[in-house]
Amino acid sequence: MKVCAVIPAAGRGSRLGTTKPKILAPLNQDQTVWSVLHPKIAPLVDHIHLVLSPEGARDFPALPEHVSYSIQREPTGMGDAIFGARAGWESFDAILIVWGDQVFVSTNTLRRAVAALTLPQRQLVLPLTRMTIPYVEYIFDGARLTKILQSREGDATSQGGLSDVGTFLLHTRGLAAAWKDYLSKVERGSQTGEVNFLPFLPFLSMREWTVTPLEVTDPTEARGINTPEDLSFFQRLCGYKDAP
Repeated sequence: MKVCAVIPAAGRGSRLGTTKPKILAPLNQDQTVWSVLHPKIAPLVDHIHLVLSPEGARDFPALPEHVSYSIQREPTGMGDAIFGARAGWESFDAILIVWGDQVFVSTNTLRRAVAALTLPQRQLVLPLTRMTIPYVEYIFDGARLTKILQSREGDATSQGGLSDVGTFLLHTRGLAAAWKDYLSKVERGSQTGEVNFLPFLPFLSMREWTVTPLEVTDPTEARGINTPEDLSFFQRLCGYKDAP
């Protein structure tokens, strides 16, 4: 089975107070988010496709042969980033989506996710961990993923709720058609005004996609870089000498 990793990384980094995209944020004197993510992901997949802003593409270092990129000209949401880059991944059997700021997702979690894709089609592998107060919470009814609550859209999440670690593995067959159907039915987020990607996952589950949850025991894997405080947290852990 051929797998393409898709990394949406078109954010401008404005919330971090930097002109560079988050995926190029420095973690110490020698490492960026990209230089940490790349060696984790590359051995597990057949190709990597980055979704970058125009500015990010100009700033990005030279890419190896197994990495390609496309441009998302406006930051209109992760769904637009992923499906706008369809030409980069539609020839593969599955896509491993990893958010471009998910620096602490572990190699073990990524490896387990790829190994768990066992059905011939229509499977979603979803690594999940319990958080004290999750920013995003996944609600199940038995084997069905029924709803995703998002703090950024004004939803209240539950103490000890299940959250993702910014990693999702899906078959590609029928995926773009399902997204098109989703777009025809879904409303934009009440706070962001975006058509969010995450509620697309319950949409798939209710349409007979098999959801395979994977337990992740370390909740640190769920933490991305969204604020200057997040960046300082990772810089301290990685030994950045100028970290606050």
